[in-house]
Amino acid sequence: MIETIVFDVGETITRDDRYWASWADWLGIPRHTLSALVGAVVAQGRDNADALRLARPSIDISAEYRARETAGCGESLDETDLYDDVRPALTWLRKLGIRVIIAGNQTSRVGDLLRDLDLPVDLIVTSGEWGVAKPQPEFFERVLEVAQAAPRETLYVGDHPANDLFPAKQAGLRAAHIRRGPWGHLWADDPDVVAVADWRIDSLTHLATIIAN
Repeated sequence: MIETIVFDVGETITRDDRYWASWADWLGIPRHTLSALVGAVVAQGRDNADALRLARPSIDISAEYRARETAGCGESLDETDLYDDVRPALTWLRKLGIRVIIAGNQTSRVGDLLRDLDLPVDLIVTSGEWGVAKPQPEFFERVLEVAQAAPRETLYVGDHPANDLFPAKQAGLRAAHIRRGPWGHLWADDPDVVAVADWRIDSLTHLATIIAN
């Protein structure tokens, strides 16, 4: 029986559209161009940040992050960044008695922004706050610490096989792969994903229905 469900952030809880659009505007390139580059690096199994390096080979990403913050163009989140099913599905899960946690590879700033949205969850934490990121095993050790449930009673939900699904399973957790965003769609029917995932879902509402039944 599932007692705790832990959710990834990007393309699980939040859309990444506005994030990449803001980067395109900052770099002065068309938004569709950067979107195409993101798709290209995803298809090659590379890190999303490589799209920025393709757009501007000389880029110092850390320096650009700082410059964006200084210019007031840094990280932001609001209600429009949430997928439409997030609030109703999380509310439903909590009513079922499930402990609900959000834990993903995000900065401490994003952790604060998510908490400001007053989501119906028990805990929100990020890799920036923990000092360890997925897919490192230590991240999932921290997940189990806050889950307050046994590994087989803890479910991790995410779109990225290498960052979410596979390391969660290696840590002994159960895992659900969501068909959302470029990673989720590209790898949804991959044989390794099909073999490893406990559930393959198209929405958080779908997951809530599975847990309820």
